[in-house]
Amino acid sequence: MGVLNITPDSFSDGGQLYRNQRVDVDAVLRRADKMLLEGADILDIGGESTRPGADRVSETEELYRVTVAVHAISERFDTIISVDSSNPVVMAESARLGAGLLNDVRGFSRDGALEAAAASGLALCVMHMQGQPDTMQMNPDYVDLIADINGFFEERVHTLRLAGIPQDHIILDPGFGFGKSAEHNFDMLARLRELVYQDMPLLVGLSRKSMINSVLERPTQDRLFASLALATMAVERGASIVRVHDVGATADALAMWHRTVRSDSR
Repeated sequence: MGVLNITPDSFSDGGQLYRNQRVDVDAVLRRADKMLLEGADILDIGGESTRPGADRVSETEELYRVTVAVHAISERFDTIISVDSSNPVVMAESARLGAGLLNDVRGFSRDGALEAAAASGLALCVMHMQGQPDTMQMNPDYVDLIADINGFFEERVHTLRLAGIPQDHIILDPGFGFGKSAEHNFDMLARLRELVYQDMPLLVGLSRKSMINSVLERPTQDRLFASLALATMAVERGASIVRVHDVGATADALAMWHRTVRSDSR
């Protein structure tokens, strides 16, 4: 899954596809084309930064950012478009324009989000987050990290099923970096197989995350090699989808891992 942030302030690539209060459609299409050529299966479009301390975005502005990108990509490319949003209006309009996956960091908990998701008929990704983006990194704490996340997954899957969403439409994301310390993140990665709930697909986002800085003290732009290692470890531990900024390098690393697994299984 390649990341396309249509924002001025996302932690890694903010301002690259959205400049002077406008979506740079040509830049979006160039980036999408590059990611698809490098091996992306899904393009994840977001119009609201969820980094700690990010400015809130109005519904009108998020709708503009996301739908312009969804419309442009759906007309040009045959690929799965994921929409990273918690807003039911953005979800509904994106589905109408050709999105194939709704990816909500708030787990479809906002008013109207569950209903919009069910009405869309699309696949859904439910992410775990302790708190909200503006407070989530203020001393996150768990009684039992793995048990708490699995309990959240169980409740959310039950709620989605009651809303009429088939289980085979649901993807789970443990939420690396969302209400977790660096220690929580590394513990979660080490025990990732314990978070594969009822054999449902697991999506992880480790690309360029601050957990890398806790070990290597690298600025965001210098976290490629560490991101590749984390992505490979995540897939080895059961992740089905990795959400990344550097598609080509990640695809190469995973191709080598996959070829080695094939040889090892003979």
